[in-house]
Amino acid sequence: MNSREQDDQRKGALKQQLVNTLDYEQLMNCMRCGFCQPACPTFHQTGLEAASPRGRIALMKAVADGLMEPDEAFKQQMDLCLGCRACEPVCPSDVKYGQLLEQTKDALFEHAEPAGAIPLRGLHKFAKPIFKRHRRLRLMSTILHAYQRSGLQRLANKGNLLRWLPAHMQTMERIMPHADSRGVVKRVGGHRFEAKGERIGTVGLFRGCIMDVLFTETNVNTVRLLTESGYDVVIPKEQSCCGALFSHSGDRDTAREFAKQNVKVFGDAKVDYIASNAGGCGAMLVEYDHLLADEAEWVGPAREFAVQVKDISELLLRSQRWNQLPEAAVQSKTAAQPETTRDDTVTVTYQDSCHLRNVMRAGEGPRQLLRLIPDTNFVELEGGEVCCGSAGIYNLVQPQMANDIVDSRMEAVRDTKASIILTSNPGCLLQMKVGVEREKANDRIQVMHVVDYFAEKILK
Repeated sequence: MNSREQDDQRKGALKQQLVNTLDYEQLMNCMRCGFCQPACPTFHQTGLEAASPRGRIALMKAVADGLMEPDEAFKQQMDLCLGCRACEPVCPSDVKYGQLLEQTKDALFEHAEPAGAIPLRGLHKFAKPIFKRHRRLRLMSTILHAYQRSGLQRLANKGNLLRWLPAHMQTMERIMPHADSRGVVKRVGGHRFEAKGERIGTVGLFRGCIMDVLFTETNVNTVRLLTESGYDVVIPKEQSCCGALFSHSGDRDTAREFAKQNVKVFGDAKVDYIASNAGGCGAMLVEYDHLLADEAEWVGPAREFAVQVKDISELLLRSQRWNQLPEAAVQSKTAAQPETTRDDTVTVTYQDSCHLRNVMRAGEGPRQLLRLIPDTNFVELEGGEVCCGSAGIYNLVQPQMANDIVDSRMEAVRDTKASIILTSNPGCLLQMKVGVEREKANDRIQVMHVVDYFAEKILK
């Protein structure tokens, strides 16, 4: 079989999988009303119908109806989508756009021509064993830790030795947090911790993968805040990556493998709740029942698991412990409502995690926490619900669109006059740090996780 015949066969297999797997009922549910368009970052940036959820659904339906081929232009529009799912809360027909996108990405992952120097399937094959076993991830972080702390990073930047990297990769290297190969378990000294004060229940901490090696301090603060709030905390040893990075790029089989491991491990731990401090991970975890819906022996346990998953802010707000805090110095307001504040008051703003807001529907929790903190002037970020451009690895594979989006976010930050940008997701935190770097505002704007800010101000 020559290369052209192989290409035709591949395209035919891609089209057939899309026809077989796309949920036609969901495609038909779209009324073409256009309510999704103002919520879509890529439509806002391009003004193109095809770059909106309505347009992408129309493309999917055209393929399913046999009216068009899933060609390169089709793939480009699917790849351009951030998967932020801001279209779902505003859709009057409750179209499950995220599920349609996943079905499409799954088919593209299996049959589309790999783009770039490193085929996506090859990259996933390399990454899978690292993300499945936490000790392997810590080993990788040890290498990064040595690079950052040995002086090599400083030398590389001072000598401009990384100039061969694309500009967006150079920026990412500069803003990357210091790796911690110990992880939360070694930092806090164990896998189980007792509640302080009146006990509410038992929480299993989902420590994450990137979260636990680049944001270890956030995981440590999460344990501290949960025990202070009245929860026993368990950190199951054999938990794996949530699978989001694999699922969002089409490798659903690997995501299912990770999901089964986590469902079993947390089920064996006998916890009341599962705490997530990363919006992207939490959104993946609460949809394990959908991910494993076709496997009869797993659908029940996956449904029980998904119900237990809660964002850290929701769990903290259930505790009476924080009702004893002094009233916040300044109530939250918008940038259009200027107010004179005391010299010791910190002005902060908050960039939503798309998946925390749009999938977990828990976007108000972090805001409620901020309103509890004394001497904090919380200013709402205009358009804070709009994606920052991180979206997993989107800012690496679609750097121009990601930069355009984060630049618009920084314009809104400027209006708040905030000295701290808070987020609830590691990817968002890194992307907003990219925005601060591009703004050349490192000397006046800090980016923090909500958990770290809350712990810094409350656990003194």
